[in-house]
Amino acid sequence: MRTEVIEIYQSGKGYKAISKALGLQRTTVRAIIHKWQKHGTVVNLPRSGRPTKITPRAQRRLIREVTKDPRTTSKELQASLASIKVSVHDSTIRKRLGKNGLHGRFPRRKPLLSKKNIRARLNFAKKHLNDCQDFWENTLWTDETKVELFGRQMSRYIWRKRNTAFQKKNIIPTVKYGGGSVMVWGCFAASGPGRLAVIDGTMNSTVYQKILKENVRPSVRQLKLKRSWVLQQDNDPKHTSKSTSEWLKKNKMKTLEWPSQSPDLNPIEMLWHDLKKAVHARKPSNKAELQQFCKDEWAKIPPERCKRLIASYRKCLIAVIAAKGGPTSY
Repeated sequence: MRTEVIEIYQSGKGYKAISKALGLQRTTVRAIIHKWQKHGTVVNLPRSGRPTKITPRAQRRLIREVTKDPRTTSKELQASLASIKVSVHDSTIRKRLGKNGLHGRFPRRKPLLSKKNIRARLNFAKKHLNDCQDFWENTLWTDETKVELFGRQMSRYIWRKRNTAFQKKNIIPTVKYGGGSVMVWGCFAASGPGRLAVIDGTMNSTVYQKILKENVRPSVRQLKLKRSWVLQQDNDPKHTSKSTSEWLKKNKMKTLEWPSQSPDLNPIEMLWHDLKKAVHARKPSNKAELQQFCKDEWAKIPPERCKRLIASYRKCLIAVIAAKGGPTSY
């Protein structure tokens, strides 16, 4: 058949005529003629290596399965191909996916968002998008976090393409607050870090109010906030309980309304990351050292770092709006 294509072509016929005469696709005719023009033959030439076992059909199946469920493992994909009589090593599957832009990555952990959470986050971002910078510079950002004696545990891989880390299917939903750790409360403003308090025992409304009483106003004075300063806190039940609300009102502390499940809207999360990285670098060997290192490293946070976080806060709000209230990279 290939020689017939060349014979008819040499007689002066075009692709269309050859295709019609031999009942071949025009693209097939073109490929045969191009091969003859380039190599002077239409026979199969020696190949540079062993032909791939993953056929185009098998490749489409792989891409379809990991797109539908990024948590599918290479072993599961290997079994899936075996069902269509394609036997390959799981490393071959990983390489093929990589060539198609799908790489194994640890999924990002983000809070589980309900429709109500998403709506509240979007409303918050739109409401405050055009607030003046002075408002954010006079906000006292607060939060609690757990600092572990040893690093976090490893997670399983997912298959994803570049710049898709924060799509819903590519993250692991988490819910906040779920001997080798300490719980700390901290605060900061654009002018620098405020006080850091180690939480002893179980955190409840009474303990929380005691922390506020001992640390908020001293931090406000230390950071030289204006009289119009605002306290930011999340919606943890201890923060929003009736007794805490009454305490805040009695002590004339104005709070910023806050959408639930929104740690990415609180720039203190960046400082927690800095703190944990610095503490773990010092390799504390016991809880006492862990507590002391937390206090030491918190005090070392440069005011310039805090200033930059607040200066770029509008970008965070824009990211929430762009994500329509969903998870962001912050």
